[in-house]
Amino acid sequence: MVGAVSGMQDVFEWLMLFERELLAFAAFWFCIGLIDEFAIDLTWLWLRMTGRARTAQLPVGYGAEPLSGQAAVLIPAFQEAPVVGTTITHMLAAWPQRDLTIYVGCYRNDAATLAAASAAAEGDSRVRVVVHGVAGPTTKADCLNRLYRALAADEARSGRSFTSVILHDAEDMVHPAALQAIDAALVLRDFVQLPVRPELQPGSRWIAGHYADEFAETHAKAMLVRAAVGAPLPAAGVGCGFSRLALGELAERRNAEGEAGPFAPECLTEDYELGLVLSQEGRGSAFLRLRDDAGALVATGSYFPDRLDAAVRQKTRWIHGIAFQGWDRMGWSGNGVELWMALRDRRGPLTAIVLAAAYLLLIVDALLLGARVAGYGSPPPLSAPLKAMLLISFGGFVWRASLRALFTAREYGPVEAVYAVLRIPLANIISIMAGRRAIVAYFRSLRTGKVVWDKTTHDRHPASVTVRTGLQRSGA
Repeated sequence: MVGAVSGMQDVFEWLMLFERELLAFAAFWFCIGLIDEFAIDLTWLWLRMTGRARTAQLPVGYGAEPLSGQAAVLIPAFQEAPVVGTTITHMLAAWPQRDLTIYVGCYRNDAATLAAASAAAEGDSRVRVVVHGVAGPTTKADCLNRLYRALAADEARSGRSFTSVILHDAEDMVHPAALQAIDAALVLRDFVQLPVRPELQPGSRWIAGHYADEFAETHAKAMLVRAAVGAPLPAAGVGCGFSRLALGELAERRNAEGEAGPFAPECLTEDYELGLVLSQEGRGSAFLRLRDDAGALVATGSYFPDRLDAAVRQKTRWIHGIAFQGWDRMGWSGNGVELWMALRDRRGPLTAIVLAAAYLLLIVDALLLGARVAGYGSPPPLSAPLKAMLLISFGGFVWRASLRALFTAREYGPVEAVYAVLRIPLANIISIMAGRRAIVAYFRSLRTGKVVWDKTTHDRHPASVTVRTGLQRSGA
């Protein structure tokens, strides 16, 4: 009996030691992360006070005028039969300009998507359905390169050159003013990004809803700060426009290196990388945050994953592509601002580890509480540095949760602001699961040398589900 008690006491002491190590690790990295977040927050507050973070209001009727030149929209699609037809139909209605060509990329082994795209395009010469000559899925970048080659072939055949190229996904709902806004901005820039606005889904308030919280804050604060401090802007892959000349120059450089097109086919986040590259050269980039005459945000609406497994897969691809492939492919810049933003972008794996440590700490503390109730003693008092880090971490959490609620309320209303705070633990769990999966996927790709388009499946489109006024404009 004495031996059993002694053994339990030893376990208790080892648990206490483990708990302190976890506590110190998590608290230290939380404080480091808060330094980064506070720098972003303070810069944004300064931009607000100086009037540089205001969202411009568009005049009445903006969006229907002819473009400054010919625009091409590239839409890669694999197994998107439920949504691609609605995307094309809505885009044609929202953007009536005749100087527009929509290129939809399908695969030879995906008859359903090909049929849906062809049916939606019937009768409108502005749509070109392009069939990839290989079986899908390859990668999104590979499909985009196939569309780029079709675009270039059309230019050579017609003698007419496009002035802009815009990227969208097969499930997107565009804003009527977006095309003209991108076209106008590309007169002065080589890359333009509009905000992304996840549409709320009544059947998935928690999983799909956490995307709304994250994008509401990122595209109303962090992207504005990046643009203001002169940092390269990443492309979101949707609602982003590129000057045809800059894209052509990049394609020529990649062709000289043996690659067939401006998009890196081996990269899981080719859009992110392309935005950074074009931001750093030529005429640079711009992030456009605008509201139409009704006050709605000019943004790309979309339904994001509403199931846990799908959300984890999507964020796995983001972490793998941005953190690991970004490090491998783009390295690190010696420029202070660029280094800061690269560290922010690539912190996904470390964030997952720190969050996992924090949640494991909760389990260990629960065990220690049970042991203390059973009479196995009490943990020693916290050291002064550890107390300080815990206080800073707690205060930082309150501050971060308040800002998350603020940005969500501005875009989605006060009820969603409350849910935004409640959704934080779920968002953390998804980050932990995606981080672990991304680490495994990265080392697997190093071993096999292959990356696969682990795409998200879509079965609903916001333009066909959500009833809105006018052309179903994205916005509050």
